[in-house]
Amino acid sequence: MDLPIYFISDIHLSLNLTEKEKQRQRRLFDFFKEIKNTGGTLVINGDLFDFYFEYKNVIPKVFFKFYHELMKVRESGIEVHYVLGNHDFWVKDFITEQLFDKTYFSDTSFEVNNTKIYVTHGDGYLSWDRGYRALRKIIRSKLFINLYGMLHPRIGYAIGNFVSKKGGNYLHSAERNKKISDEMSIHAKKKIDQGFDYFISGHYHQAEDRKLNDGNMIILGDWLSFFTYAKYNGNKIKLHKWKES
Repeated sequence: MDLPIYFISDIHLSLNLTEKEKQRQRRLFDFFKEIKNTGGTLVINGDLFDFYFEYKNVIPKVFFKFYHELMKVRESGIEVHYVLGNHDFWVKDFITEQLFDKTYFSDTSFEVNNTKIYVTHGDGYLSWDRGYRALRKIIRSKLFINLYGMLHPRIGYAIGNFVSKKGGNYLHSAERNKKISDEMSIHAKKKIDQGFDYFISGHYHQAEDRKLNDGNMIILGDWLSFFTYAKYNGNKIKLHKWKES
């Protein structure tokens, strides 16, 4: 993987292309321009879309601008990796073979410059997520995906848009954020004790760089309110906030 390596998560591209959404995407595309200028590698760590379901012969046109901008990143020589999140698991060959260099259906790891990096979207880790873990097995099953694919795309996306709106509150109290961070740090320590230098997670919509023993846990924030990203320069990974030019 070429350096520097950029990590972002939880962009939640919306099916509703409002003016606010267009402004938010322009901010993301400015970030893409920076990556094209510096070179390197981009890792998108889940929940790129607020809802995504890929039919065999149909892709949602509302994301056309994003597809175009991402392809320009790749055409500039940047590798783009995609770790699937809980909002965008239902992908097929357009994502895996045309849009991204590599797509990961579960946690993954990289070793670059003798630095070992563990990357997870982070969903399903918390002890109180038992119900979600059971649901995840169902909605990620081939049976569910095949049955959902039998719905007309207009119906399938109407359902997805409705469900996404119901779960759209991503701002949490400081108390809840600390509870999440403290429990995630237990999982991060296990990976660090196995020899990883960094444990990188998305999903939780908080931006944190936490020192743990001989490593660090980084929770990436999001591109809804934080506009944060992590950058590995070959020496260390630091969390940054993107500022509009």
